[in-house]
Amino acid sequence: MVISMRLPLQSGQRLKRLATRHGWTPSDASARLVEEGLRRADFAFIDFRDSTSGRQACLQGSSLAVWEVMLLARAYDHDAAKVAQHLRWPEAKVQAAFHYARAFPDEINGALADHDAMDFEALAQMLPQATEFVVGGTAKK
Repeated sequence: MVISMRLPLQSGQRLKRLATRHGWTPSDASARLVEEGLRRADFAFIDFRDSTSGRQACLQGSSLAVWEVMLLARAYDHDAAKVAQHLRWPEAKVQAAFHYARAFPDEINGALADHDAMDFEALAQMLPQATEFVVGGTAKK
């Protein structure tokens, strides 16, 4: 759907800077920011932040992305109470991550797949200086 809008001059300039920083058009930046705002309105505790892998949904008051909470949830058989206890968070905050993940499974499952695909060899290709430390074993270079 095409929607036009008027912005104050300073807002338009900030939007253009944001778009340039991310390699987006101002129109793409506007659409992304509106979508993020709608998701923030629809889901408690959700915020969006830049990361090395792009913009991602995170939990407010935390450095964790939703996909990272869901990664932890795997270890606790998706038991929100156990994840909340592990993180020392209110269970409602963990439930917010679960709700977001259910609403946007492609986004979260894609991030989890990217994480799962990253092993030491793949990391070492990107960071040649990396050294793997194995407790009770030998390090790889």
